[in-house]
Amino acid sequence: MSQAASFAGLILAAGESSRMGRDKALLPWPPTSNTQTASSDTFLSAAIKSLNLSTDFVIVVAGQNEAALTSVVYSTGASIIVNPDPNRGQFSSLQVGLREILNRGRDTAIITLVDRPPASAATVQKLREAFEAAPDSVWGLIPEHSGKHGHPFIAGRDLIERFLREPVTGNAREVEHRYQEHIQYLAVEDPNVALNINTPEDYTGLSGKS
Repeated sequence: MSQAASFAGLILAAGESSRMGRDKALLPWPPTSNTQTASSDTFLSAAIKSLNLSTDFVIVVAGQNEAALTSVVYSTGASIIVNPDPNRGQFSSLQVGLREILNRGRDTAIITLVDRPPASAATVQKLREAFEAAPDSVWGLIPEHSGKHGHPFIAGRDLIERFLREPVTGNAREVEHRYQEHIQYLAVEDPNVALNINTPEDYTGLSGKS
């Protein structure tokens, strides 16, 4: 093992889901048709479960939707914190979550967004093992499927510190590109890592893919 890291999970869930028309965190997962029994899981609960086995704990960053998410978060063994001003953008939620992870004594984050189908627990574990085996020069690890990069991605202490040095208006992708030589990409067979769900049509199109 090249990197002796302590891992925490981080789910960014403070967005308003305006194009979806309802909170994407609470969409049933997997999606079901009208003739099927509704799933007991949601995007959020399934994402927490996918991270639980590979991390010491999972933190969900909420915004004005805190009250709506709390029961799901606690019932799946995660913790919830609030971005006091989610209108500043998603990067502000990333910084809020990363500071909490460092405050809790962990130095590596497995980060995902709630607005996408959750990766499988096996995929998350594969990412963790690849990061642990990587040389110290690797600060972050990003999955890719069919040539598309996605989530969850892993940020070690060096990359976390770079994220936290950025202005709140920063962009995670720009930081990744700036330190490209320290980023490793890992091909995975899980198509969910590269899917992004923004509209009801996107969500409906997931039926049969899950």
